[in-house]
Amino acid sequence: MSPILYYGVPSGCSFGAIVALEWSGQPYRLARVNMPDDMQTDAFAAINPVRETPALATARGDVLAESIAILNHIGALPGTLEAGLSFAQGTREFDQLNRMLAFLNTTFFNSFASLWWLLEHESDDDTRRALTEYGRARVVRAHQELERMLGDKPWLLGQRRTLADAYFIGIARWTKYHSVVDRRDYPNLQRLFDQLEADPAVSFAHAIEQQRPTTSAGRFEGEIGIAESLAARRAA
Repeated sequence: MSPILYYGVPSGCSFGAIVALEWSGQPYRLARVNMPDDMQTDAFAAINPVRETPALATARGDVLAESIAILNHIGALPGTLEAGLSFAQGTREFDQLNRMLAFLNTTFFNSFASLWWLLEHESDDDTRRALTEYGRARVVRAHQELERMLGDKPWLLGQRRTLADAYFIGIARWTKYHSVVDRRDYPNLQRLFDQLEADPAVSFAHAIEQQRPTTSAGRFEGEIGIAESLAARRAA
């Protein structure tokens, strides 16, 4: 079976894994997970008991959760190393990629945590004000650090796009929900963001999330429902 990526909408961080699969040139399917309702179902719990996205049903039948595990799995697929999207484990380049993915998954991703909480929960004015300022400070610091790490390089790790760039774009777009920074204050990040937004794989991932007609630049084999995917895995 082709791998199945369970991606969350709206605007889940699984966006980066869709981009990475497009770049990999390997066959894959997608299963849409409407957050939070679909995550609370028994069907999705059978895929990921933690009830979070993304999750990946691999070609060999295993199920992976957590973005870093999924991206590193994609990075080891045939052709991905040759494309420069990832690197052989044990090399300096792999260590640098893993370090960047870890930064994006912790400092960058988590800087938005309090802001997402405010968006999804009712709170009094004092709580809202305190969490907004706390979130703003964390998002600003994360952008400052990433701006410094990127510098004038064309991509996060240098001359070639990698899995880190795919993961970055899925998180960087969250500023449209939370007006706590202006990306134009970080010209290197703005340049990278614009470059990625013009990429066919990123345009494809946006269209998939928004359920607009689109054409894959990779080997996308279509969407499958959550229940249907479980039946297909049992049959396989």
